[in-house]
This record gives sequence, C-alpha cells and structure tokens, in this order.
Amino acid sequence: MQEMIKVAVDAMGGDHAPAEIIKGAVNAVTMRQDIRIYLTGQQDVINQELAKHSYHGSQIEVIHAEEVIETAEPPVMAIRKKKQSSIVVGMNMVKDGNADAFISAGSSGAILVGGQVIVGRIKGVERPPLAPLIPTEQGVSLLIDCGANVDARASHLVQFAKMGSIYMENVLGINRPRVAIVNIGAEEEKGNALVKETFPLLKNCPDINFVGSIEARDIPHGEADVIVCEAFVGNVILKLYEGVSDALVGVIKKGMLENIRSKIGALLVKPSLKKTLKAFDATEYGGAPLLGLNGLVVKTHGSSKAKEITNAIIQCVTFKEQEINEKIRKNIGTSPMEE
Repeated sequence: MQEMIKVAVDAMGGDHAPAEIIKGAVNAVTMRQDIRIYLTGQQDVINQELAKHSYHGSQIEVIHAEEVIETAEPPVMAIRKKKQSSIVVGMNMVKDGNADAFISAGSSGAILVGGQVIVGRIKGVERPPLAPLIPTEQGVSLLIDCGANVDARASHLVQFAKMGSIYMENVLGINRPRVAIVNIGAEEEKGNALVKETFPLLKNCPDINFVGSIEARDIPHGEADVIVCEAFVGNVILKLYEGVSDALVGVIKKGMLENIRSKIGALLVKPSLKKTLKAFDATEYGGAPLLGLNGLVVKTHGSSKAKEITNAIIQCVTFKEQEINEKIRKNIGTSPMEE
C-alpha cells in the first residue's frame, strides 16, 4: 500500500486566505495520490470554500482551529495564548507525529517561534535557519538564512552551511554543492567581524565544499549553490531580489506595448520570454523550509497564491522522501544543544 505523506496547511494565513490556500491544496492532491492534506482553521469557512472544488475526499481533511494569529501580533505571546489558532494546531500535529510537515503563509514571527517552541530543534542544532530557493542563471541557489536569526554567530553559520549542503545535495541532486559566504569582496580579509570569524571555520570544514566569498552581484549568476549569511543580510538580499524581478518584468511589458513594432516583436519572442520569466519566478520553488527542526515547517510568502502553496506541498513530499531531517540529525546531532 502506498505510504501517504501527511501535510498540515494553515488555511487562514496569508493575504489570500482561505481561497488561494485551499485552491493550492486541491491542486496538489489532484496532481498526486500519495498526499493527505489537513487544512487547519475555521471549519465552516474552509468547508464553504472547499465546496467550490472537486477533489478526492479522502485526501483532504479539515482540522478545526477557531483562532487566527494576525501578522501584527507579538509572536511569542500569540503562540502562548492562542492555543486553538491554525498555526499552533498545525504545528502540534507535526510535533505529535500526526503530520509530516506544516505550511503557512501567515505570521513569520509566529511560525519561527512556534517552530522552535512547539516542534523543537534537532538535538545539536543551535539555530534553525529559513532557507528559500532563489532563481539564478544556472538554476537555483539556497539562501540561508533569510529571516530567522538576525544576530547569528559564526558557529551558527557553519551549521547553516552544513544543513544547506545536505538539502541541496538530496533535494536538488547537486553533487558537492558549492558553498559561499556573502561578503563585500572576494578577498579573505574583507568583511565585518562575523564574516571574518566565520570564513576560516567554513574553509576548514570537511563536510562542505566551500568556495569562498560571494558578492551580491554574483548571486543571480549562480556562482554558488548554498549562499550563507545571517538573517538581516539574507532578508535584504531576498527582498531586493524580488523587488528588482518585479520591476524588470513591469519595464519589459511596458516596452513591448510601446508601439506597433514593439508589439509585433513581443508576439515573436513571447514563448521564449514566458519560459525565461517562469524560471525566474520564485513561486515556482515553493516556500522556505525552517531547517533543523524535529519536523518540517515551511514558510511561504504572505502574498502566496495557489501555485506557491501547491509547490510548497510537493516540496514537503520531496523533503520527506529524501529523509532530510534524519540526515541533518546524523550530520549535526553530535554537538551539544544550546540551551
């Protein structure tokens, strides 16, 4: 009998919840028969939206959660007080082994806090990083960390590099993924205090294929597979990446509609351009996993629509099939856990 991958999905989180979240879940079970999805949230609201879709009934179940954690709420307090929220209920399903993964487009702070407090860290992992895949000329790179640890230490960044390498090797199939640390120059002596302290540790780490520093301008060219940084830098890179991408698409579209000649040219290049732009669409790669937890937690954009939710669900299946947590535990679990 085929083993079902069980994914809890926060139906109430995000700008387009619950409609787009539920649509994404339905699309996922339509694509694959080995997925069972638990939609956490207000049962009546979810059922009303589900009624608009056709799907195999046994693959989607609604788990009632009356409360919703809003984006502006203090995350620690929200996790502690709103025990019946869609985020807390979903994470408890992962903690109790009733789900293999949890996905949410809701409050980033609540997801980060809940991941550590409810699901818990793998023993030996000092800080779990958020690690999204970002598009490059050569495919994709893993940006680690992009939002979880703004005051990271050198030892944390070394673990990020190890976990990122495990992820890229097993999920993307990249043999000996190239690891680089974000810096303001290629020279080893450059950088702030954190980078200068981390560089030699990465250089002497036998578990990774460290290729040195990478400047921000080289990231889109795909010159590294795993891009290591602390969360402040990573979040700036990610947001700039997304902003420039949106702006370029807007400028290209405007230019193509400028006159009759450009419109004719647009028709000729449309198939190739569409394929290229799709490759640089971050929603194609799912969400950002919070690596190093006892179960999988994935954060998607707050503006996520159905396609990103679907891809995040498929991403969870690959994560489970490749036993990423078990490999992280084997590689890092010998270090003492930081209290």
